[in-house]
Amino acid sequence: MEPLTERTLTNVLERSVRLFRNRPALGFVDEPPLSFSDLQHEVNHLQHFLREQGVTHGDRVAILGESSPNWAIAYFAVTTMGAVAVPILPEFHTTEVHHILRHSGCKIAFVSERTYQKVESIDEGTFLAVVLLDNLSHVHPRTPKDKLRTLIRDGGKELRKVRNKALKFAGRLKTNVTQDDVASIIYTSGTTGHSKGVVLTHRNIVWNAEASARIPEIGPEDRMLSVLPLAHVYECTLGLVLPVLRGASVTYLRKPPTAPVLLPALSSVKPTAMLTVPLIIEKVIKSGVMKEIQKKRAIRMLYRLPVFRRRINKMAGKKLKAMFGGHLRFFGIGGSALAPDAERFLIEAHFPYAIGYGLTETSPLVAGCNAETSRFRAIGPLLQGVEVRIEGSASGAEIGEIVVRGPGVMEGYYLDPERTAEVLTSDGWFRTGDLGSFDKDGYLYIRGRKKNVILGPSGENIYPEAVESVINRFDIVLESLVFSDQGQLVARIFLDYERLDAEFSEQGLTESQAKERIRQLLEQVRLHVNEQVSAFSKLARVIEQTEPFEKTPTQKIKRYLYADPGEHRAA
Repeated sequence: MEPLTERTLTNVLERSVRLFRNRPALGFVDEPPLSFSDLQHEVNHLQHFLREQGVTHGDRVAILGESSPNWAIAYFAVTTMGAVAVPILPEFHTTEVHHILRHSGCKIAFVSERTYQKVESIDEGTFLAVVLLDNLSHVHPRTPKDKLRTLIRDGGKELRKVRNKALKFAGRLKTNVTQDDVASIIYTSGTTGHSKGVVLTHRNIVWNAEASARIPEIGPEDRMLSVLPLAHVYECTLGLVLPVLRGASVTYLRKPPTAPVLLPALSSVKPTAMLTVPLIIEKVIKSGVMKEIQKKRAIRMLYRLPVFRRRINKMAGKKLKAMFGGHLRFFGIGGSALAPDAERFLIEAHFPYAIGYGLTETSPLVAGCNAETSRFRAIGPLLQGVEVRIEGSASGAEIGEIVVRGPGVMEGYYLDPERTAEVLTSDGWFRTGDLGSFDKDGYLYIRGRKKNVILGPSGENIYPEAVESVINRFDIVLESLVFSDQGQLVARIFLDYERLDAEFSEQGLTESQAKERIRQLLEQVRLHVNEQVSAFSKLARVIEQTEPFEKTPTQKIKRYLYADPGEHRAA
């Protein structure tokens, strides 16, 4: 494949159109896809509209909506004309959306019908225009919600006129974009609750996509099914820019990826590659595979023996691969830690999974491997061109903070020099806040977050994520969170209430009996966990978490919300 003359999204799109003009690029499930040539036309048309609205080089443009071909068109239209895309996760609260729009100073906002209400109440005059992602039609910022569907249905007559006019001018609307220009500002909403605007250049994004495309080799014959939000850098760089770069196709869902939506899509698309977060595959394993295994007493008993467990998992893996369309060769998992029991199943099932590590600030990927070279609990080798050093912990152990330098590291936090200086050194090293170590083969292992480390009674480092991984091995546990409360180690545990309700109903337990049974189960979990962890990591008590933990859009638990046990029952 011919090399890029410069690492810009403009060059990525132009080269791919030359090489893959008539191949499918983007589309919805069971709908005719856009070719790479179609994609370029749509981008050119939209750029003309943006220019007519007064958008110029360096201006910020928000994209707030569900993943779709039009989201991708808006992203490429904005970035390839030299403006700056500001992707906003649809799950963000309205107040957070308003903060991002004001802080970044966006001139235009692309919104979907579902997210329109989040910009509807913002101050008059904030935007030059609002564009509906549903059909790329121009609407007034104060358009009543009940008129949006009419505008979507009629196809956006006003914008159609602009797009027809753009056909005459598309050839001379080029803007010089360099690889050092800012391409995107991505606002993170992490586990600390503080939003920061991560500034990424064209070089950051395109370099990361190029480096990641070798893990595994993605090419024109590959089909990707998108199930994650494009507003997250993980999906945007690796699930959009990467396939466009390599001529692969991407298919989107019109509805959230629930089982009734996802299963027919997998059968139709037959993806060769997918990107996901642990929660999705863990749900499939716990609620689907394991539930089937637990149905028959004989299989349940055999499953306790390693030799039979491996055989059963291998048979289950064949069914799982068939469910995913039968052609999957790469199933990338990132965003947070995968539960050990889920990973063990994927290994024994011969499922083509691979785990990657990265952050928004690193565009994102830092380390990873393909399905053939995955190792239990490991991430994998560093991307070629990335440097990592492990800064030792206070105890002098081999585990320390992961500090990264390379072409994917961000420019800094937007309009926030103080926070930038806290994490980015003058010579380009980024302090991730994650703890990790390397093995003798250069595989990176993640041990947890530096800020989450709990100091034990004699100065020992307790890694709560390690204790949580032990808790989460129990079939009745869906999620857990370990923290320190007045010098004691405590765990909040969210149980599989659907399963317990079915069991309690079958046993005819009263409400008070069910509560007592839950108390006993939690105590059993605590005792079993304490048998498997070091003396200084033993749990003093456990708390029943009666509702799912509140999470970030990448499904990480917002730990700062759960420091105080409050009114929850202790076992």
